[in-house]
Amino acid sequence: MHRPGNRPSPLDKATLIQRIVEKLSADLALYAKAAGAARAEATHEQSRAENKYDTRGLEASIQQVRTLPRRAFGPTDPIDLGAYVETARRGGVSCYFLAPRAGGTEVTIDGREVLVITPQSPLGRQLLGHRQGDPVKIELAGRTETHRVERVL
Repeated sequence: MHRPGNRPSPLDKATLIQRIVEKLSADLALYAKAAGAARAEATHEQSRAENKYDTRGLEASIQQVRTLPRRAFGPTDPIDLGAYVETARRGGVSCYFLAPRAGGTEVTIDGREVLVITPQSPLGRQLLGHRQGDPVKIELAGRTETHRVERVL
């Protein structure tokens, strides 16, 4: 999060997507290593791959983020898949990237902490369709705050 008025340079969306893919790939490698260790230690004959170490969902997330069209959003375009969004509220600016999967993934790019959200998430649903300059009421953890959509790229 950065403070209002301290506007960072424009964000390169291709680099942002690459950082997200790198983070997901690193997570996948970690999960695969853990799954291998768990399989090696498993002694029960009913142990299967469909356990907490199953990586198919993460692999699908990587593929969907990697192939997401790099659409450029303008100030009058509504927030949709592929949008990088900054919202401002008293105390700072929050940065989001709307992706089809990989919600909850956090990456840092150009000094910004960017949270990946999906259209199915509560926050994603609240932002969808808004445009730069729009006020938006965001409800998180039982609290409602009014944010302003500062940038959509």
